[in-house]
Amino acid sequence: MVRAVEKAFRVLTTFDATYPRQTLTQIADRTGLDRSAAQRFIHTLTALGYLRKDTRTKAYELTPKALSMAYQYTRSSPLVLRTHPYLSHLNRTTEETISLTVLDDSEIIYVSRYLSPNVLDTDVNVGSRLPVYCTAGGLCLLSVLDDAQVDDILARAHLRAFTSKTIYSLDGIWRQLRQVRERGFSIVQEQIYSGDISIACPVVSPDCQTIAAVSLGTSRFRYEEDVIIQRFVPTLLAAARSMSQALQS
Repeated sequence: MVRAVEKAFRVLTTFDATYPRQTLTQIADRTGLDRSAAQRFIHTLTALGYLRKDTRTKAYELTPKALSMAYQYTRSSPLVLRTHPYLSHLNRTTEETISLTVLDDSEIIYVSRYLSPNVLDTDVNVGSRLPVYCTAGGLCLLSVLDDAQVDDILARAHLRAFTSKTIYSLDGIWRQLRQVRERGFSIVQEQIYSGDISIACPVVSPDCQTIAAVSLGTSRFRYEEDVIIQRFVPTLLAAARSMSQALQS
């Protein structure tokens, strides 16, 4: 572990929607670095073009150059590149929002997303992170892990309610996971956003490991749960199998 690299990334990851601009003092406080060390890392990242200082407020913010690593990932990842044709086809044929997510500790990350013309008003984009325990993709990815791994992840997750219907108790989450294991797909309703309903299926790597989940999101005001299962689950399962095969070529 190169500590200097870890600290530099610690500085970069303090910037988010809640803290888009920060002073030196704020960055030092949020990273746990002393002011001198924080200043050195900020100076280096500014010189490299990843941070910019507002001369009026003395606050720092990320620059567009910070997008370059995400762009390089989307242009080089076999997972993203090989699943693209299937995700795009799903989006066109279903006219619903299609996403590809991967597991990152107690969250999922959206690595591909194709919006529906009937899209719900959410702020989920490529790179967005959502809790693993209350998303269709997250439950799908948790369901393939052994019980000890699931317990470990849930112990680190900040379990809380986003809507009045969010299932965030351990018993409730485990009931859902057992159902996903039996069915081979997950389905959630209004867990994070009101009016949202989503289904997800696993995408398998060449070594037979589940590495992603493909999900379809729509509005519960347009479809009942049984209609969504009958209409979209077979198509989603077939697409997931095709993507799994594409990753093996």
